[in-house]
This record gives sequence, structure tokens and C-alpha cells, in this order.
Amino acid sequence: METHTNSVQDYLPFSPDQEVSTLLILGASGDLTGRLLLPGLARLVHHGRAQSLRLVGAGYDDWSDEQWSERVTQSFASAREVADDDGRAVLDLVRTTSVYRQIDVTAPGELANLIASLQGPVAVYFALPPAISEKACELLSPGDLPEDTRLVMEKPFGTDQGSAFQLNETLTRLVPEDHIHRVDHFLGKATVLNILGLRFANRLLEPVWNNLHIDRVEVVYDEALALEGRAGYYDGAGALRDMIQSHLLHAMAILAMESPVSLHERDLRDGLGAVLRASTVDPDFVTSTRRARYTAGTVDGRALPDYAAEDGVDPARGTETLAEITVSINNARWSGVPFILRSGKALAGNRKEALVTFKPVSHLPAGFSGQDSPTQLRIGFGPETLKLEIDVNGPGDVFALDRAVLEVELNASELLPYGEVLEGVLTGDPTLSVRGDTAEDCWRIVDPVLAAWAANEVPLDEYPAGSSGPVGWTG
Repeated sequence: METHTNSVQDYLPFSPDQEVSTLLILGASGDLTGRLLLPGLARLVHHGRAQSLRLVGAGYDDWSDEQWSERVTQSFASAREVADDDGRAVLDLVRTTSVYRQIDVTAPGELANLIASLQGPVAVYFALPPAISEKACELLSPGDLPEDTRLVMEKPFGTDQGSAFQLNETLTRLVPEDHIHRVDHFLGKATVLNILGLRFANRLLEPVWNNLHIDRVEVVYDEALALEGRAGYYDGAGALRDMIQSHLLHAMAILAMESPVSLHERDLRDGLGAVLRASTVDPDFVTSTRRARYTAGTVDGRALPDYAAEDGVDPARGTETLAEITVSINNARWSGVPFILRSGKALAGNRKEALVTFKPVSHLPAGFSGQDSPTQLRIGFGPETLKLEIDVNGPGDVFALDRAVLEVELNASELLPYGEVLEGVLTGDPTLSVRGDTAEDCWRIVDPVLAAWAANEVPLDEYPAGSSGPVGWTG
């Protein structure tokens, strides 16, 4: 019988393919490219990675190479200012050799011909509306793509579980699963490894990381920012699709997963997938979910109109700007522990964290006074922080309990979020991309909620912009 001997390579975080030679950005004249992709690439190049990369922009707009060069120059400016001579030289090389190609990706043969003209391996980044990306992929055949081509898809990945399944079928017909990068920029490498290191490298935490000791887990991403000109996208999505369906469910899965055998992408993504397959939302959606949208108010001294009056918003859609769902993870470790996922816009301030609340002690000796509060662990998302809130004997009266906070800054990436995304794409590391089955499971979890909300089974509450949320909501 043939046996397999594991090598050191089996336990590397990933098994590197040939690095990408050409990055093709489709939708190069769009907002995503200028605001996020190119600055992320600049920081990546500045730190000595992707030094021999050829950058090609492509889009429907009739741009000249000069217009494209100006966009790249502006996006690279901040990285160039802080780079040393070698870093500036590499940034200038990427910038001056970059070209722009006008293309209609929905026209048969156009995208295939463009990809064939580029030096491979090629990474094709679809910085396009989802429907256009799907149409472009449907027009491609496996023979159109050179070996080691990577396809990079922005969220939302499909519009429901069925469409995500169909898109997966299309993509896996073209390239292997590990050559498909479904972007979730929220899960930066530093964030993921900080949580994994905290959980699995500390004997203090792992034995109590279960339903015997933890009362609830909250994953919150509240922002003071409002639409910021993104009504065209946001009004068709809302807070549940925009943040919870993708980003927060994955953050929850990292917090809840079993210890992986290694940091290899398969072990990590298997662990995430197992959590999400076990996750459901109670069908009594009036109690397991909440939604609201902001009315006129003031945020950081800036007056905001009622969401329904924002340019590009269709009030009849009933789009929520604040969403909250309670997820149950139906396994032995987490049965009975609510995972509360919440995200909203135009709120009083930014709150971006995972909050783990432990159960009260089983017995507090008589004689103590003061506040007896549950132990809480806060993991901050940008900046990356860790706070442990515990009760200790306060100063003065040694019988009085007082709150103490132990705080530390965690490792932060030197790259911007999209720089981390691009690094994984260019080096062939799919660890932080969303696997196909996981993308479908995320839709499975939220599809029933979306249907109930569309049928107005759950009231759409309101809150003034700049407030902490609707009256009666807590947390």
C-alpha cells in the first residue's frame, strides 16, 4: 500500500505557486480602484513585494494612458513620500510601465483576447459590479486562460445562496478553487493571526472558551460614517448584506472555530467552514433580528439628512442602515451561546470589536462590596487592541471590588487591507480568501432573514444620525 510522508512543505501556511507577473484590474476607472486597490498596491510595492509586477488597467471608459498614469501617480503618492530610494525606484517602475486598455468585458472574446496578450501568470481583478463580473466570467472558457491564472472577485459574491452556487460553478469551470480569490478585506492577516494566537497559544483562555464559561459573544462594526456617496451600491444592499453576511460571519467563525492542525490554508478554511455549517438564525425573526435606518441628525458636527432623502436612495426599498442578528452555533462547544452580530452607519461613534462576556462566578464569598461585573474580553478591529476587563480589590477599601482593565496593542500589519488582499493574490496564497462552500453557507444563514425583512415581518426602526441607535436597543 502506498504511504504518504508529510514534508515540511505540507505545514507551511500555503504552498506557493509561481508568482503573478501581471495584475489586470477590470474597472480601473472606478472608485474602488482609485480609493482602495491602487493605494494598497503602492504600500505592497513600497515594502519590497511585487517588485517585478506589470500593472494593466482596463475599463469601459475611453481613457488614455496619460489619464491612467495620472490616477496611478496620485494613488502612489503617499507611499512614494515615505519610501527610500529603492522603494521610489520600484514604485516609479510599476507606474511608468503601466498601461490602460479600453474594453467591454460583456462583449464575447474581448476579455479573453486581452488576457491572452499579457505576460503570465495573470491575476484578473474584477473591480466591477457583481452582475457584470458574472457575465464576463460566463463568456470565458478554460482554454482562454493561461496556466496559473487567478480570478479575484469582490463581494457581494452572488445575491443569495442559489446565485452563489451558480457563480461557483462558473468559476471552478475556469480555474481550480485555490486560484479563486473571493475578497474579504475585513479579514486582514494580522487580525486573523492575532485572534488565533490569542486563543490557541494561551492555556488561560482555551479551557474556558466554550458554553460552560462564556455567556455571549458580540461582533460589532458600528461607524460614524454615513453613505459617503455610495448610495448606488448601499441602497441595494443594506447593512445585513454589506457587513454581516460576509465580514462579521467570518469574524465570528474565527472566534468560534476549533484549533486547526496547522496554519495551512486548508486547515484554517476547513475550520471556518465547519463553524458556518453549524450556524443558524432562529426563525422567530422578530426576536432574533433587528433592523433600523437613520433619520436626520448630526455626526461629528456635520448635519446629515434623513437616509430616505439621500441622493440615490429609493425610500420604498426599506433599506436598513443598522442591522443585528443573533446566530446560534449548533455544536457541543457553543450550544446555547448567542453570537450577536451588529453593524450600522451614522452612529454616535466608531465601535469595531469582538466582545466576549463570561458568565458570572458560581459563588462570590459574602463580605465583598462594590460592583460584581462579568469578566469581559474585547478584541479591537483597527486599531488592533486587546482589553481584559476584570474585578479586583479596589484602592482604599480592600473589601470593595473595582473594575480594572488590562490593555495591550496587538500586531498591526504594515500593509493596508487591500495590500494584504493583493499580497495573497500575487503570491498564490488563498488563506484569507473566502472558499466557495463558505460563501454559499453565509448566504444560507442570512437568506431567511432577508426574506422576512422583505415581507416586513420585522419592524424597521429609526434612530437619529449621530445617536447610539433606536430607543429600546441596547449595546
